[in-house]
Amino acid sequence: MRRVVLVLMLVLSACAKRGEVTLFPGADLVQSPERQVFVGTTRRLVASTMRFDGSRSETLTLARYDISIPPVHRPGAIEWPKPRRGPDPQTDFLTIDQKIYPTGGQFRSELSRALRANDETATIFIHGFNNTFAEGLYRIAQLSWDLKLPGVAMHYSWPSAASPFGYVTDKDSAAFARYGLEQMLRETEAAGAKRIILVAHSMGSWLTMETLRQIAIRGDRRLMDRIAGVILISPDIDVDVFRKQAQEVGVLPQPFIIFGSPKDKALRLSALLTGQDNRLGSITSVNQVATLKVTYLDVEAFSVGVGHFDLGDNPALIQIVSRIVDVDQALGAEAQRVGLLDGAVMTVRNATQIVLSPVQSIAEGLSN
Repeated sequence: MRRVVLVLMLVLSACAKRGEVTLFPGADLVQSPERQVFVGTTRRLVASTMRFDGSRSETLTLARYDISIPPVHRPGAIEWPKPRRGPDPQTDFLTIDQKIYPTGGQFRSELSRALRANDETATIFIHGFNNTFAEGLYRIAQLSWDLKLPGVAMHYSWPSAASPFGYVTDKDSAAFARYGLEQMLRETEAAGAKRIILVAHSMGSWLTMETLRQIAIRGDRRLMDRIAGVILISPDIDVDVFRKQAQEVGVLPQPFIIFGSPKDKALRLSALLTGQDNRLGSITSVNQVATLKVTYLDVEAFSVGVGHFDLGDNPALIQIVSRIVDVDQALGAEAQRVGLLDGAVMTVRNATQIVLSPVQSIAEGLSN
């Protein structure tokens, strides 16, 4: 029965309309918040439309998108334009402006100005399996606004096929994309970033760990020292593989935060496809990563629907996390003193597990 349900999930997701970039220059005339997102991508740029598809490119393309967030925005949502009525800046996420940089120097120059105005901090989002370019782009705009992420918002868009049936293809594309992510990190450092926060979702977490491992093997301590924190959201990584990756990275960037839930249905599907049940984003005990200095935030109590992006989708969880997650101040390094309920925090050797709860007493504790 479980297999039937998972296959049904695939079929239904295949029928859903996918997100697209909607360019609407007049959106900046509306009194609404905006997010500027600097982008590096190894997707192919289709010259006739100036849009990125799911094909692979060996060249890292650098860009910038200015995103308008509608005044009626609900935390956790991306309000896509409705096809029948057209884009409306009052109700929809829209792109005010987009710029494809012909040279890395121009990208670094504009990014450098933005970094100087934002405490020389960059937050780079790496999307997961089955994502279009627009879905990842608008997601970092939404996350950076809802979670009040510090610094300059950036996005690494790797060439996902954006198909629920393309799991194996996406895994190969994620492996292909490691070098592009490393190059983007180097471009960000060269632009003057002193602190780089990596926020990765699902299969993007595997890509992120592989890239960190790759940099560590090269012995590039300077670049590794720029990584001021890592957040893995619902990471689709075999636990044994993650431990080995972490060993080869050496000293993990701190803080190192993992959001997971045993109720994550997408990771159950991943386990079915890979034949490996032990996924990092759905572990039931921090004992499985006890040798590593990580903080595991169990968000099972907030899980709804598929439960694969509760951090980004759930308004109640966003409200709590936005108050305890302060990336600029080492994102949760002092998590144990935040005022959670007694018994909600468990430390096993080097790892810490925090079971987040939506009950009122936690919210009251966080406000103190």
